[in-house]
Amino acid sequence: MSFELKNVYIERCDKETEEILAQESKDFLNTPIHYFKKQLNEFLYIESPVFEEIKVDAIAIEVDDVFRTYMALFGFKVQKKHTGTIKKYLDESLHTDSIKNYSALFAGDEGLWEINVPLDYIEGFHEEMTIQEALSFTCHFIKGLLSAIEENE
Repeated sequence: MSFELKNVYIERCDKETEEILAQESKDFLNTPIHYFKKQLNEFLYIESPVFEEIKVDAIAIEVDDVFRTYMALFGFKVQKKHTGTIKKYLDESLHTDSIKNYSALFAGDEGLWEINVPLDYIEGFHEEMTIQEALSFTCHFIKGLLSAIEENE
């Protein structure tokens, strides 16, 4: 599944300080995702109006410092009452024999879920993807989560 990113805003940032290292063009999305294994101090922040259809404003991609997994981080704008469905979807969709290093916390003050998902544990993800492919892959995963919530209502 591919999401056509329009009016995309992209920043490469320092993980420790969250300082913007560079504002990137859409062309940066053609970079292989393994770029972040070489630049462990960086994360990528992406905004696009197209994310609104999956109830997300922005997505960040990075490599986890401890587990060395590719992570997608996003705020998911659904109500807290969907806790069970969200946790079940994450548990069933992440495949690994090691620790499933995801987190899903509801931020009541912001009214959204703060979700961090290891892409490595989602079937079909591979390190040879471009950032664009990994981003589309992440959007497809979020769309599946949203569908699970809608089916449960």
